[in-house]
Amino acid sequence: MFAQIPSSTSGQVNRPELYEEVKLHKNARERERYDNLADLYAVINTIQSLEKAYVKDAIHPKEYTGACSKLLVQFKAAFRQVAKDYTDVEAFMKKYRLDCPLALARIKEDRPITIKDDKGNTSKCIADIVSLFITVMDKLRLEIRAMDEIQPDLRELMDAMCRLSILSADFDGKQKVNTWLDKFNNMSASEELDDSQVRQMLFDLESSYNSFNKVLHDN
Repeated sequence: MFAQIPSSTSGQVNRPELYEEVKLHKNARERERYDNLADLYAVINTIQSLEKAYVKDAIHPKEYTGACSKLLVQFKAAFRQVAKDYTDVEAFMKKYRLDCPLALARIKEDRPITIKDDKGNTSKCIADIVSLFITVMDKLRLEIRAMDEIQPDLRELMDAMCRLSILSADFDGKQKVNTWLDKFNNMSASEELDDSQVRQMLFDLESSYNSFNKVLHDN
């Protein structure tokens, strides 16, 4: 025995246009806007998941500190892309029904829960190093390569690593960053890195950042 397809459903089967992909955007500008909204939405959800993992003791505090610091940097960058449409992050979360109270609290405090208000503690230093690594690498990826635009952040990164006691004097990341600082010292303020130098610097910074995360994990 075969069930008869209702007439309304049968009509839909013969209308292939109903199965066509519906595009949210009509042009490149609109597509970029939706991409930016999706990026921000994803970052907020990820912060929420990280906070829940920390509450459940499912992540080491130092790993949490590094990951949270990186996400907060990414949040700021993502929110700047949509800031003209939303007065604050709460307006965005209300618009898209984002129920992420832990993420909202972390965003408002603008620091991992492991970092207290007192200055100069280890957790703050770790957060500064993570933020500076990301900042310099993001600049290079955005083709910002002039000496006076990269060197200050790189110098600050070196200073922060030197303040962190768990990093040994011969830590590979310190040596690589210091090598690039020496190169910048021999450049004029407006002089720029070439493509080969940018590629090498990104490689050195990424490997140094991975080494830094390994130190945090081992400690």
